[in-house]
Amino acid sequence: MAAGIRDKQTVALKRMLNFNVPPVKNSTGEPVWKVLIYDRFGQDIISPLLSVKELRDMGITLHLLLHSDRDAIPDVPAVYFVMPTEENIDRMCQDLRNQLYESYYLNFISAISRSKLEDIANAAIGANAVTQVAKVFDQYLNFITLEDDMFVLCNQNKELVSYRAINRPDITDTEMETIMDTIVDSLFCFFVTLGAIPIIRCSRGTAAEMVAVKLDKKLRENLRDARNSLFTGDTLGAGQFSFQRPLLVLVDRNIDLATPLHHTWTYQALVHDVLDFHLNRVNLEESIGMESSPAGARPKKKNKKSYDLTASDKFWQKHKGSPFPEVAESVQQELESYRAQEDEVKRLKSIMGIEGEDEGAISMLSDNTAKLTSAVSSLPELLEKKRLIDLHTNVATAVLEHIKSRKLDVYFEYEEKIMSKSTLDKSLLDMISDPDAGTPEDKMRLFLIYYISSAQAPSEIDLEQYKKALMDAGCNLAPLSYIKQWKAFTKMASAPTSYGNTTPKPLGLFSRVMNTGSQFVMEGVKNLVLKQQNLPVTRILDNLMEMKSNPETDDYRYFDPKMLRGSDSSVPRNKNPFQEAIVFIVGGGNYIEYQNLIDYIKGKQGKHVLYGCSELFNATQFIKQLSQLGQK
Repeated sequence: MAAGIRDKQTVALKRMLNFNVPPVKNSTGEPVWKVLIYDRFGQDIISPLLSVKELRDMGITLHLLLHSDRDAIPDVPAVYFVMPTEENIDRMCQDLRNQLYESYYLNFISAISRSKLEDIANAAIGANAVTQVAKVFDQYLNFITLEDDMFVLCNQNKELVSYRAINRPDITDTEMETIMDTIVDSLFCFFVTLGAIPIIRCSRGTAAEMVAVKLDKKLRENLRDARNSLFTGDTLGAGQFSFQRPLLVLVDRNIDLATPLHHTWTYQALVHDVLDFHLNRVNLEESIGMESSPAGARPKKKNKKSYDLTASDKFWQKHKGSPFPEVAESVQQELESYRAQEDEVKRLKSIMGIEGEDEGAISMLSDNTAKLTSAVSSLPELLEKKRLIDLHTNVATAVLEHIKSRKLDVYFEYEEKIMSKSTLDKSLLDMISDPDAGTPEDKMRLFLIYYISSAQAPSEIDLEQYKKALMDAGCNLAPLSYIKQWKAFTKMASAPTSYGNTTPKPLGLFSRVMNTGSQFVMEGVKNLVLKQQNLPVTRILDNLMEMKSNPETDDYRYFDPKMLRGSDSSVPRNKNPFQEAIVFIVGGGNYIEYQNLIDYIKGKQGKHVLYGCSELFNATQFIKQLSQLGQK
């Protein structure tokens, strides 16, 4: 795991695109030109990892969706990367019959069943194309990697494994089995790609436990079948710590429903909360200047822009976990340092009297131009820097508009106080009835957090008062009725979760950002600084990873798929603390928890942690699921 999961999945994809042989580093020859055919699942797996340029470098001239209208290209090999579903297989058989390509490399994202494989074989025989089907592979890549240390199971059909799907009151056993099998299939793929067999811990009596039991069984069966085991030889040695196994902690979303509703203050989590941020791409609507259009003219359309926030974006990598005010300040600094460099290049050029001449002319001048040459050679770098600055200026400005119009800083600070049980400077009722603060949804989130984290539920009289205020503010009360049932149900099971007891401290006004020349008008926004406090998920991980005894996690079940007989004990065999762990949230996760884990592990030398979830949702999407559950 020292090599992040992003690298491992990227290597696996590149090998697949190279006809399943590892690409050679320094071959000078042209790559073999080929077509890539994927379905939506394949597209979601590839797009966060490989850019179009990287695909082209691998020899992919065209990438097309399986179910689009495709023309025959008879002299080119085709690499397929699809889920083994009925309709995909029918369509592939149709391609074989229509003789679309020269040869076919069929790669299935998840393992294909024997019967479906036979369907393809029959189609190939029928189409007289047996020799053209070059290879058929199970890739075991059925998960999406978003960061070096973060993955999510699926994006297409994610409502099938959503929090709502798992917690529906009318769910049948067979439906639950199907959901669990889907989750386990992806987790199994994840561990095959990681090349490690985990030790599994999970809480009892939850969906997480069902996942653990099934995953343990699946890993066990695969290890047992020595000839076909996916965990032998070359794959296992790939992990730097192959002798030390990772810990997999399976956590149920229900242990902490407050965090997904929480307003947040770090950059990445804010982008996910208030903007349209999806598989590492953010979509912005650009507001167009206010110049008056002639009366009766159609209003101008807003420009839609989308930006990729990737691993190669240094600013994003450095600041995605920073508090927002710090991000605004850093963008400003970057902009200033860029302007200084830009002026320098212009100055040097004009001194030498070469305004727009080509680099040839520049390099012919004598030595005193070394400075200039270096300035010119750094131009591409400067332009890239400029692109990133513009990108983050736009994204941060869009976030700032939300913070200011909805008073998100106030909400964040207030919720932190509620969650850490400190004294409140303003009554909750005032917050809800303040017409200027936030959208109805913001108010609902605030109230749900209060309701979830209060040890004593508010009395009926108080509750009615709150409900009336929420109704007056235009809130939909359906989520509350679900949370009420949930709270009554979990009250029997456990005490309310504690969230530490620190609150953010406001610093003085922003230094750089407050000066008038700044891009960001931060007036009235609080400069809150975060104090590290562990969220429930991080606390559970800490207990299990460090082998601490704690009533919260002492009865977690323990599975070791390598043990011959599965023993159902909660007594760990392994007494040493773990170096590496994967936390997986059954029922959906969010960037707040991810960031909290990353901050926690920074303080632990040489330890690594990965965060995974069955789906990634922001508060808006989560509230929607809660209200569907709460509707009568």
